[in-house]
Amino acid sequence: MKDKAKIILALDVGNLKKAKYFVHKLYPEIKIFKVGLQLFSIGGPEIVKFVQNKGAEVFLDLKFFDIPNTVANAVTAAVQLKVKMFTLHISGGEEMLKAAVKAAKEASRCLKLKKPLLIGVTVLTSKKASPQAVLELAKKGLHCGLDGVVCSAREAAFLRGKIKKNFIIVTPGIRPKDAKAGDQKRTATVAEAIQSGSNFLVIGRPILEAADPLRAAKEIIKQ
Repeated sequence: MKDKAKIILALDVGNLKKAKYFVHKLYPEIKIFKVGLQLFSIGGPEIVKFVQNKGAEVFLDLKFFDIPNTVANAVTAAVQLKVKMFTLHISGGEEMLKAAVKAAKEASRCLKLKKPLLIGVTVLTSKKASPQAVLELAKKGLHCGLDGVVCSAREAAFLRGKIKKNFIIVTPGIRPKDAKAGDQKRTATVAEAIQSGSNFLVIGRPILEAADPLRAAKEIIKQ
């Protein structure tokens, strides 16, 4: 687990020009880029295709949460975009989650594409949460067929100890030691997240706001 953690750069920027700049600057040092609500609202499929054409992969972080049929249709669209993984809220309920899993499998089979990883959001890292609350949500998501969950490093080790099956953990809120937490309530360093059992570490501001983003990325990867 510990030697396989990968960095995902969160492209949380306000325009396509800046997003493309960071992809150009940081690939292939960074090989997975997160496209979230802000950037997808600006660039849509264009930015997804740009990242993929560069040779990198996309983590589509739109946190699907709606009625089952709507989410199933959104999942089908995500499969068509050939993203590596995408998120949906576990709190959307079992019917929604099962519809999403079914849609992902069917669309992947029909289009002869690799199925993206379905990652369930437990509790946002901008909020306080008890490990038990995160555990209950994670269990529900995995029971419904999700491939993994999003949680902070603080809960990752707890989940690894309580859930006896293979699953993916994506951890946002990664900060260098002594860095400001910003709007995140549950942060961790790279080392802490890896030791906790996280597979993917989502990092944004420590790289995006660095004087030398490429150097910052390399230093984080060394850790």
